[in-house]
Amino acid sequence: MTQGSTKTAIVTGATSGIGLSTAKALWAEGYRVFGTSRKSVPAAGSVISMLVCDVTQEASVTDMVETVFGKTGRIDLLVNNAGFGISGAAEETSIAQAQAMFDVNLFGVIRATQAVLPLMRTQKGGRIINVSSVQGFIPAPYMALYGASKHAVEGYSESLDHEVRGQGIRVVLVEPAFTRTAFDQNLVRPDKPLEIYEAERAGRDRFLSEIMKTADAPEDVAKVVVKAATAETPKRRYTAGPKARQVSLLRRFVPAGAFDKALRREMQLPPMP
Repeated sequence: MTQGSTKTAIVTGATSGIGLSTAKALWAEGYRVFGTSRKSVPAAGSVISMLVCDVTQEASVTDMVETVFGKTGRIDLLVNNAGFGISGAAEETSIAQAQAMFDVNLFGVIRATQAVLPLMRTQKGGRIINVSSVQGFIPAPYMALYGASKHAVEGYSESLDHEVRGQGIRVVLVEPAFTRTAFDQNLVRPDKPLEIYEAERAGRDRFLSEIMKTADAPEDVAKVVVKAATAETPKRRYTAGPKARQVSLLRRFVPAGAFDKALRREMQLPPMP
């Protein structure tokens, strides 16, 4: 393979779950794929080059992007997938804990994006796909701060897309629902739990445990990322997987009061007064 002879993709957070499935799907589509992880890990199969990158550190992000560009001479696609969640009532989560999550989920997206934009502008084209969540457009009780980080990613992505379209660059959102990954097992617990939220927090945990049994597969999300990456004229956002599409339709067409009641019922929260 000669330098610059094929499209190059970067996928952050590619060690497992959606990131790994996306990296594999992009390779199958013909991309040369570089995945990232915070710590050194074995390559996810010989077809994916794994690089160490901490998206909370600007120097680490810059070094990673320069390494990819040095090897390939171009960066056609950035998939911002790295992220994590905090499960607990908003009041139970300290500002420091919330800041740490936003540093990955939002500012990590911004750091990686700002690192690739000058290169994409020079080559007169490129695409950035930000992996959001249905919790970026619906309420997320007992994951309010995670939901807030995804709402922020959505606002950033939509605005940035308008700013860079004239440069041949598009910014696209992919919005999964709950996906069969280790996401729920890796959720960070609040650092100052309060007794008043204990019962409802337990109900939320039961909800997560049950919904993960029938959650969408990460491969379903990866297929949508590939669709968003390869569409000649991409949509601004893509829901990913059957459950995500269902939630999106309900949010758009069901009256707010009815939607809220249904959400509380499904999440095993007390009925609305």
